[in-house]
Amino acid sequence: MAENCTHDCSSCGESCGDRTQPQNLREPPNAASSIQHVVAVVSGKGGVGKSLVTDALAVSMARLGKKVGILDADITGPSVPKAFGLTGPVLADDIGMIPPVSEGGIKVMSLNLLTKTETDPVIWRGPVIAGCVKQFWTDTNWGELDYLFVDMPPGTGDVPLTVFQSLPVDGIIVVTSPQDLVSMIVTKAVKMAQMMNIPVLGIIENFSYFQCPDCGKRHAIFGENKIAQVAAENRVIVLARLPIDPALAAACDTGAVESLEKNYLERTAEFLDGQLNGKF
Repeated sequence: MAENCTHDCSSCGESCGDRTQPQNLREPPNAASSIQHVVAVVSGKGGVGKSLVTDALAVSMARLGKKVGILDADITGPSVPKAFGLTGPVLADDIGMIPPVSEGGIKVMSLNLLTKTETDPVIWRGPVIAGCVKQFWTDTNWGELDYLFVDMPPGTGDVPLTVFQSLPVDGIIVVTSPQDLVSMIVTKAVKMAQMMNIPVLGIIENFSYFQCPDCGKRHAIFGENKIAQVAAENRVIVLARLPIDPALAAACDTGAVESLEKNYLERTAEFLDGQLNGKF
């Protein structure tokens, strides 16, 4: 038993011999939902473009013909609806909340679709935020989905713990950037996933380089990346390295992420689909 044990096994990821409650705390999905795979997109810190990666990966998977949804679990900093040009209010019926659907067919549920205006702050304590995430899973009629991507808040706090314990997560994708803190950040996220028995599907490095539009040369704006070394140390694979692309950022800012022609994560989506469906 840990020295600082609170005896509240529902909020603990340890597997000690004194555990007094069942470890399976999964919540059932909405009765009308049929979701094949749940993939959480995480980061050890904020500002690395985690939501951008979630959006781009969802678009890439939808372009493969998959039925895709995004659960925006970043309750205090939701940004997914804006990238897809979606606004509230969210409709509901006797079955549950009905997620708005983007032009490309991607279903989205986010707190920004429920607040009066998208700039309204969410001043809630951890348990309330965690409860909201659960409701997005249990009270949303997702219908039939091949993939539900969960855009997680940064860090290893209440919401990641809630998602890992309550949802049938098939694996996580860790998003990072080239700065010197990358090793510590990635390792924290990987270790949490391992403690919760969640597979790590791989790492995506954002802001990896800038490619000059004139000469085509790549420049490491944030310094030479260490992602290969960090991946090897944590025994995970590098799924992709995304460039600094003003067009991608502008597309997210204007609600046009689905209209961007360049598809940086197409191969990543194909690989994940193959891995999660046992194709290779």
